[in-house]
Amino acid sequence: MRKTATRGRRGRNDWHQRAAEFHDLAAHAHRVAAQHHEQEDHQTGHELSRHAMEYSAKAYQYAREAHQESANSISGKEKTESAKSNR
Repeated sequence: MRKTATRGRRGRNDWHQRAAEFHDLAAHAHRVAAQHHEQEDHQTGHELSRHAMEYSAKAYQYAREAHQESANSISGKEKTESAKSNR
């Protein structure tokens, strides 16, 4: 489900939204893992920590995509504005 740079502003914001969702999931999994570790349920705590790391990796991936899409959008606008001013 990749979005392209040709989509409108809403498409670019989707990357930011997905990154935020995975950051939230990772934070929740970390909190729950900590609770299980405190209750000495280390096996469940380790499993939840693994999930948290996976969510964090996904969040990073989406944040990178959002950054790249934003950079592409800005460079595209600069090219368009430059072309208009050269007319």
